[in-house]
Amino acid sequence: MSQLLQPDILARAESLGLAARRVVEGMRVGDHKSPYRGFSVEFVQHREYVPGDDPKHIDWKSYGRSDRYTIKQYEQETNFAAHLLVDGSNSMRYGDGATNKMAYAKLLAASLAYIVIKQRDSASLRIFDSAWRAELPAGSQMSHVQTICHKLEAATPADKTGTGALLEQLADRVSRRGLVFLISDCFDDVGPLLKGLRHLRFRGHEVVLFHVVHPDETDFPLDGSVRFVDLEGADEFMTRPHLLRPSYLRAVNAFLAELRRGCEASGVDYVPMPTGRPLAAALGEYFVRRLQQGKA
Repeated sequence: MSQLLQPDILARAESLGLAARRVVEGMRVGDHKSPYRGFSVEFVQHREYVPGDDPKHIDWKSYGRSDRYTIKQYEQETNFAAHLLVDGSNSMRYGDGATNKMAYAKLLAASLAYIVIKQRDSASLRIFDSAWRAELPAGSQMSHVQTICHKLEAATPADKTGTGALLEQLADRVSRRGLVFLISDCFDDVGPLLKGLRHLRFRGHEVVLFHVVHPDETDFPLDGSVRFVDLEGADEFMTRPHLLRPSYLRAVNAFLAELRRGCEASGVDYVPMPTGRPLAAALGEYFVRRLQQGKA
């Protein structure tokens, strides 16, 4: 089993489960509401009988009232496709050990893939920076979890982030509505990023942004003389962090507030994922919140 699949994380999240909040379009009868009309589960509406319909679905009570043949239609239950989008840009290299942003994102993506597929839904994977660097189509077999893990393990951060345009491209490519998990530090222009998220929502997808942040980026606890290096550019400079702290924190807090407001306005689930917090606790809390809000 891949080291990305950690029993404590999986046990906690699996016990809570994950369901699609919105109507999805699936390939088989499963556990989630589908926009396709069938003859099972939950009554939706009547429609007029046409030759070829199975007579057993005729609503005879309605016929007695109206002297017209009508068919009862129901909402089928179906599976959903979860699209895992993992930021593989250079800024994800920041952090050591368990707090490394890319390591945390890989662990989160692998855990979500396992949970989704274990409950008989399907998961796809895309790793990106300024372009799609790795893509795996959706699969629903448990062996597909290992394939996803291998692809994640092989991923190395590179290049700059270009999230917004890629999200718009994905929205136009994926016609079947599903659940999109974006796992990123969001070090990108907020405007195009939010535009891409809105495009996915416009296409009917449920969208969750897992915002991966290192504690250094939000708390700025650095002291002394520090050399800062731009991981997505060539710039570097030496300075004393305490001189920058007030203006830095104002800028970061403004960025976080803008991102959160934009997500809320677009109906996107915004989920902060600080790498200083164990993933089992952070992911478990997210699933509990979904349950409390009636989303799972």
